[in-house]
Amino acid sequence: MALAIVYSRATSGISAPLVTVEVHISNGMAGLSIVGLAEAAVKESKDRVRSALLNTRFEFPAKRITINLAPADLPKEGGRFDLPIALGILAASQQIPSEMLGEYEFVGELALSGELRAIRGVLPVVLAAHQSGRQLIVPTKNADEAALISSANIFSANHLLDVCAHLKKEHSLSICKQINKVDITTKNLDLTDVKGQPHAKRALEIAAAGRHSALFIGPPGTGKTMLASRLTSILPPMNDEQALEVAAIASVSGNGFDPYKWRAIPFRSPHHSSSGVALVGGGRPPKPGEISLAHHGVLFLDELPEFNRHVLECLREPLESGCITISRAAYQTTFPAMFQLIAAMNPCPCGYAGSKADECQCTQEQIRRYRAKISGPLLDRIDMHVEVARLQPEALAMTAEKENIGSDSIRRRVVSARQYQFTRQSKCNSLLTVSELEQFAELTSIARQLLNQVMSKFNLSARVYHRVIKVARTIADLESQAIVNEKHVAEALNYRCLDKMRSMT
Repeated sequence: MALAIVYSRATSGISAPLVTVEVHISNGMAGLSIVGLAEAAVKESKDRVRSALLNTRFEFPAKRITINLAPADLPKEGGRFDLPIALGILAASQQIPSEMLGEYEFVGELALSGELRAIRGVLPVVLAAHQSGRQLIVPTKNADEAALISSANIFSANHLLDVCAHLKKEHSLSICKQINKVDITTKNLDLTDVKGQPHAKRALEIAAAGRHSALFIGPPGTGKTMLASRLTSILPPMNDEQALEVAAIASVSGNGFDPYKWRAIPFRSPHHSSSGVALVGGGRPPKPGEISLAHHGVLFLDELPEFNRHVLECLREPLESGCITISRAAYQTTFPAMFQLIAAMNPCPCGYAGSKADECQCTQEQIRRYRAKISGPLLDRIDMHVEVARLQPEALAMTAEKENIGSDSIRRRVVSARQYQFTRQSKCNSLLTVSELEQFAELTSIARQLLNQVMSKFNLSARVYHRVIKVARTIADLESQAIVNEKHVAEALNYRCLDKMRSMT
């Protein structure tokens, strides 16, 4: 009788719970069984492991082999347990020493030749292994991703034989070296590409400074998508903690992860035909959706009324809580979703309501049904409603002044306003609670009177009331003003234009 214990990691959302791989070899009818709530891909590992051991000239014991993946109530999926299972069999059969196994954790899928293949979700494994105090061995193809945690002691291996040689102290594995931390953007996007639209650019600057959600409303071709796509060019760079959170979500998703772009601010733009599962996440096991992939970044919904209404309603809770919980019969998974929502829509089905260049052919009932596709509760949760008007030909021919409206100059103002906010309250203005607003967003008496008059006239909700104050607080921060005055409130009220249009129809 022989028993070996090897440590590995499973995936559960963006966490990596510890899995103890117990391998027991005993006399009896030859066979291999895997227990511990293993899914099909894990149970198939017995064939991959057997072929890998034989092809690397190890002996596969012709005895009864029982493999337990503990804890038994934690679902296990994927081929990540191939390497620890193979090492457990070799240690239990005394083909490799077992003394050093307790110092390491192992993840990796085995090819039939014994070569190690990359797995999904390595970054959470690295974080968890580092916190546990154990060293980690990963496939070489995961080395760049694993090296993002510079303080962790991570080894990479190409083949099962390399791992065995390391455990036998015959040959040491190479330590994963950290790649160059460069903030890479895929395109050279700049706000100077957008001609005219000073009102919309100002709104985009305010949205970036306070991390406010925004809805751009205007006819086709006025630059709504161009404005949204350039928001990341004026946002402050992510710190290391935020970048690692974003990288961990990308690591566990099925979209792949490029470690050379790990510091790039996420910008997600799903098609309007996307389902609710694609947006919020799901599947078996649950994987992050678009709102989680946009964590600490931007989620852009173009043609907002064309999205299924049920899909849009899924945004209401994450916009408030900053996370999404996916519940199934057997398990519950929570993904972070601290995203900045930017949306765009036309004012009517044909797109030309209120346009001077084209005459709108839509009836009032058609316009009402079109706007009713977006629920009032969702509109309440969008901080700024920005009208983007059609440009005159003269404006298209104008040369932009980079020193005034370029992304670099706007980003400096945004960074300064963010620093002002974090010095005062340690968070962005959009995240302030009602009690914090009373403490950090003091209004002058004239400003409060103006706000109360407009709220009563247009019959706006209490949520809108507080969001207007948050936007006004951000406008004051851009001017380094400690008190919010009537000018700041008046400008913030101008960004509720959709409510005004609805009141006129």
